[in-house]
Amino acid sequence: MGSFAGGFPRGFSFGVRVFHENQTPVCGSLMSAGALCEDVVIRVENVRKRYLTWGSTFNVARYAALCCARGLVPGRRFCERLDEWKQALRPDFHALEDISFQVARGECVGIIGLNGAGKSTLLQIIAGTLTPTVGRVLSKGRIAALLELGSGFHTEFTGRENVYLNATILGLSKDEIDQRMDAIEAFAEIGDFLDKPLKTYSSGMVLRLAFSVATQVEPDILIVDEALSVGDAYFQHKSMRHMRELRDRGVSMLFVSHTGEVIKTLCDRALLLHRGRLMLDGHPGTVVDYYHGMLAQKDMDESVRAISSARERRLVRTGTRQAEFCEVEMLNAQGRPQRAFHMGEKGVLRCVVRLREKLENPTVGFIIRDRFGNSIFGTNTHIHELPPVHPEAGEEVEVRFEMPLNLGYGHYAVSVSAHAGATHYEGHYDWIDQILVFQILQGDKHLFVGTSALPVNLARRVLSPSHLP
Repeated sequence: MGSFAGGFPRGFSFGVRVFHENQTPVCGSLMSAGALCEDVVIRVENVRKRYLTWGSTFNVARYAALCCARGLVPGRRFCERLDEWKQALRPDFHALEDISFQVARGECVGIIGLNGAGKSTLLQIIAGTLTPTVGRVLSKGRIAALLELGSGFHTEFTGRENVYLNATILGLSKDEIDQRMDAIEAFAEIGDFLDKPLKTYSSGMVLRLAFSVATQVEPDILIVDEALSVGDAYFQHKSMRHMRELRDRGVSMLFVSHTGEVIKTLCDRALLLHRGRLMLDGHPGTVVDYYHGMLAQKDMDESVRAISSARERRLVRTGTRQAEFCEVEMLNAQGRPQRAFHMGEKGVLRCVVRLREKLENPTVGFIIRDRFGNSIFGTNTHIHELPPVHPEAGEEVEVRFEMPLNLGYGHYAVSVSAHAGATHYEGHYDWIDQILVFQILQGDKHLFVGTSALPVNLARRVLSPSHLP
């Protein structure tokens, strides 16, 4: 096959990285990248990443001793036993397991998952800063990656010097960097700090500079790993708008975010990683909703553990206990326990209160708070003027609060109270703070801003000039 010299513009990378188990990684040649079809710019094939975990330096010494013993002592069965002992001393941690997918030209793929799922490891392998244990990654085009904040920068250099350093790593010549410097400086908006050492920058300023360089060098593939969460709201909006423009110009993107709405609005496709495996690959809405369901289950488990611990410490439960909650749960419209609801979906808060003595018409109520602790909604049986009940000691009172959950996307905590009269300040029987957490997912209804979806009737008409003042 003929030489590629002069065949591609400066900075154009077109390569393959192939790795095999128990072998030193070997870079593939340019010819190997022919496996990529015209419309595919990234292909990840059966990638695995394994780390050895020794536990202690003593285990390293024991491992070395066993290796020496294996070479000195004959006998197949004894050697097999030594191998078992050696493996026990260095258990493997599998960060990625058999990951395969591809990215088309101009496609924006979001990657989402719980902490420790392997998202950053995967992006580092695709960017070429980390080698897989097994598998191969084929890429076509210039890759600009925002991975760890400030990676590729030198803290003693000025911002301007770091622009030249980082852009040179990406394959640009000095003349090409000079042509782009004004655009990089304008987008970063860090003023005189551009000529000051990077060590004087805040994390947000480092992000501004890094993002400006990565996006102004005209990459074919842009990789962003949660870096935008560091910036202020203004720069986040500005960056997202610029990423949409890059996507519209045909730049392929891999984007990691914990914010599901960003994945939905920016990406054409989404991947869900869980414990190092590719669990789901599909439409962003489907993948994000599944991820939110995982979060809701995780929150529920953590909520139960926190409440159990709080009960033992008697920190979040107060009252005389003349009446006390024995059951509190969120149900769906079919009466089944559920902790993740779509906007506007019917939810049922079921509370069961057991009386230790006869009480005259005890009040049961609740309050919903957002993740910042702001009170969103609360009510009780006294406000709704339910017919009075007169339970005896030992009897239980069940109350079901049925309501459409017209709340904004996010997590909400429920606190419950049993008391006498209108408020829990009178006859304070039992109060449990944040007894459960539920989540609201993005629904199919119209989007809105805020925590509550109010019913709105719209009317619109075009006024003729005679109606104008």
